[in-house]
Amino acid sequence: MTREDYENYLRLFNAKDYDAVFNHFTDDCEVVFAGYCFQGKDTIRKFYDFFHAHTKETITLQRFVAGDDTVALEAIVRLEGLKTITPEMMAAMGMPRLAAMPEGGLFEMQQFIHYHLENGKFKRAMCAIFEPGTEVISSLP
Repeated sequence: MTREDYENYLRLFNAKDYDAVFNHFTDDCEVVFAGYCFQGKDTIRKFYDFFHAHTKETITLQRFVAGDDTVALEAIVRLEGLKTITPEMMAAMGMPRLAAMPEGGLFEMQQFIHYHLENGKFKRAMCAIFEPGTEVISSLP
């Protein structure tokens, strides 16, 4: 996968063109983030249907590297609250560790995403968030 290929995929994701987005995934794909592993296109789509009904998520690619069966990247993920997501709503979806999001809220985070590819499609996506306001340590005693 080239950077251009990924940027095309990202345009589809940011536009919420889920039919086209999920053409980039294997049927038995997994997405791992926030301590959860979402298995299969149907489960992942159900999550995004819920989440994107309440938030506008925009991903901006910063750095990208790819091999034959791997893609690794850094991106800025911007979440804008369209409707409130409460802790109770997240718990009812089986995801009590995911943060609530108020209507009108704004959250930006740097994210590292590592993809495993199978026949050019995403088999596994693992997402790690870099904490905002990370304290810099430039020397130790």
